[in-house]
Amino acid sequence: MNRSYEVIIIGSGFGGQLAAIHLKRRGIENFLMLERRDYMGGTWSQNTYPGAAVDVQSPLYSLSFEPYDWSQMFAGQEELRAYTQHVIDKHGLRQKTAVRSTVSKIEWDQQAQLWRIVVEGQEPYTAKFVINASGPLSTPVIPNFKGRDSFKGRAFHTNAWDHSFDYRNKRVAIIGSGASAAQVIPEIAPDVAHLHVFQRTPHWVLPRPDYVFKPWQRALLRKRWAYKALRILIYWVLEFRVLGLKYSKTLLDLLATRQARKNLEKQIPDEVLRKKVTPEFTIGCKRVILSDTLYPAYCRDNVSLHDKNDGIREITETGIVTETGQALELDLIVYSTGYDATDGVISYPVVGRDGRTLADFWADYPRAYLGTCAPGFPNLFVVTGPNTGIGHTSALFVIESQMKYIMNSIEQVKQGQHSVIEIKAEAEDRYTHKIHQEMARTVWQTGGCNSWYKSKSGKVIAMFPGFSFTFRRWASRFRKKDHSFDGDLV
Repeated sequence: MNRSYEVIIIGSGFGGQLAAIHLKRRGIENFLMLERRDYMGGTWSQNTYPGAAVDVQSPLYSLSFEPYDWSQMFAGQEELRAYTQHVIDKHGLRQKTAVRSTVSKIEWDQQAQLWRIVVEGQEPYTAKFVINASGPLSTPVIPNFKGRDSFKGRAFHTNAWDHSFDYRNKRVAIIGSGASAAQVIPEIAPDVAHLHVFQRTPHWVLPRPDYVFKPWQRALLRKRWAYKALRILIYWVLEFRVLGLKYSKTLLDLLATRQARKNLEKQIPDEVLRKKVTPEFTIGCKRVILSDTLYPAYCRDNVSLHDKNDGIREITETGIVTETGQALELDLIVYSTGYDATDGVISYPVVGRDGRTLADFWADYPRAYLGTCAPGFPNLFVVTGPNTGIGHTSALFVIESQMKYIMNSIEQVKQGQHSVIEIKAEAEDRYTHKIHQEMARTVWQTGGCNSWYKSKSGKVIAMFPGFSFTFRRWASRFRKKDHSFDGDLV
């Protein structure tokens, strides 16, 4: 296999697929995608836990140029996986991918002006450009509970669900109550002997406005104009949420808080349980859960909810001992404990110009120009980097926006017969300052919660503080003066 490429893409999820398709459209065929797993597809191929589904309407949570015959408004994991495979096959991306290729380090070779990509158990690759598309939700985190490794039953993270284990009629604990847990809990609760849910902090829950398309509606949506019209309608309805998340607490209360409280009171009649699952922070500060089935699952006789006052004291060979001293005998522990999505945006070491590491540059907190480029790291682009997350609409809209910037950058190098493009430090600093200045107005910073959106610095790193069309406008307008080429200021 060739070990030298013009572009190396790390990751084969939506970010990697978009990068590859855009390169092919520009006639750049000398690229390779590296995928650490033995299959392609990213999040929706990896996350196969019971109940896995998207929480953004599928006509919008899809590539703008690849409509699909969705069966329902919020697609489940199997349908999403089928969609990713459809995109991969349609655009011939399997032939451009090396699976079982785990990147352990990338390092900039200043003399050769190339990136050296170290892959476990293989000869290294070199590339003029590197596009990291490994994704922010790809590195699962399991807290180091006392006695965690002593448990003799089965245990796994939702990210690596073990389908060989039959959880039916078993005693199960799920640690965590966020987005993944909220999908797993209602799915398995009817089938287990008993389910113990360990909740550190409750989340606000809104009804899930799902809808199964009728045959005539699916036939209509196969027409490009109809699909596009629905996509545009969904986009602007969701974009309206930013007004509440950033500009008006009154509007946020009207749009969301009242509905969430009404939903809570309607679905959980028991006052003690209701108090346990009522958040103390402003809605939107943490990820809002969309579910019609979570609260009813909590009300089941075979489900016990353990809140922060009855957390995990230790894990034993046979189960969990709670803070109140209750010893729970268990067959399965499911960790739904999230990902290192802020400080661990890139899981492998990155060594840039003059030996500087990205970890050093991000020592205070992760930061990047347009969430994509950092000074000192030439020809390196990060998909879904710092402050590119979007809490109100489709992440794919932002990724497609990033592609405009990335492809413009590569074109600038090629057309100008340069070897290197690098963002200037002052441009990145100006951009990052603006981002966190705007962030101060958002519910993620002021809502009174401690969410995974924040890094250890306390700054909100995961989210973009504004309208998604604002990010697209910024990413579309390439500012040549913000960049240096071949090490020279322009």
